[in-house]
Amino acid sequence: MLEFKGVHTKYGHIHALKGIDVHVNEGEIVTLIGANGAGKSTMLMTLCGSPKAAAGSIKFRGEELTGLPTFEIVRRGIAQVPEGRRIFPRMTVLENLQMGTTLDDSHFDEDLARMFKVFPRLDERKAQRAGTLSGGEQQMLAIARALMSRPKLLLLDEPSLGLAPLIVKQIFSVIKELNERDGMTILLVEQNAFHALKIAHRGYVLRTGEIQLQGTGKDLLANPEVRAAYLEGGH
Repeated sequence: MLEFKGVHTKYGHIHALKGIDVHVNEGEIVTLIGANGAGKSTMLMTLCGSPKAAAGSIKFRGEELTGLPTFEIVRRGIAQVPEGRRIFPRMTVLENLQMGTTLDDSHFDEDLARMFKVFPRLDERKAQRAGTLSGGEQQMLAIARALMSRPKLLLLDEPSLGLAPLIVKQIFSVIKELNERDGMTILLVEQNAFHALKIAHRGYVLRTGEIQLQGTGKDLLANPEVRAAYLEGGH
C-alpha cells in the first residue's frame, strides 16, 4: 500500500533521512521506533509533503506522492494524528469531529455514530470544549477526528506521549481494535517501543535518519539490541 524507496529529507544543512526504504502492506500495523531525533516524525511529515523529499520515491497504492501538495495527499486517503494532538481547544468535541470530515459530508451522521461507539467518552462529552478534556480524551478525539475522513491509511505520531500508563494501555487497545475489526492500515511512530511492538505486525528501528533494524513486532521485541536500547530503561 505504501512504499518509501531511497527517501532523503533535508532541513537546510541537516540531513534528516538518509535513503529510507520502508513498506506498509494493506491491513498491517507497522511501527517506527527510535530515540528522539532519529527521524521518525520526519518520515510522517515527508510522506504528507512537508518537508518535501529531497530524493527518492514515496508511492501510495502505486501512485507517486512526492511533489504533490499536502491537500492532494490527504485526498488520496491518508490521515495523520499529529504529535501533541493539535485539537481545537475552544471548539466543542462535536465541532472538532466536524473539522475531520472531507468535503463530502454525506456520511457524517453514520461516521459520528461509529466514533461514539469506539469512543463512548466522546459521546458523553460532545458538547464540552475540547480544551477541558483530559489528555487521554484529547488523544481519543484526535484519533476520532482523523477517522472521520474515512482514511485508507492512518498515521499516528507518538499517541502515548504524556499519558498515564492506564490510558496508554487503552489507546493501544483502541489502535489494535481499529486494525483487527475495521481492517485499518496503520503506520505508528512511537517511543514506547514495548507497547508499539506488541501490537505491530512489523517494525523498523531508526537511528539518525537510517533504518538500523527491521522485522516482525515479535522478533524485534525479542532482539537483545532492541531490548537494551529501548525496553530496559534505555529510551
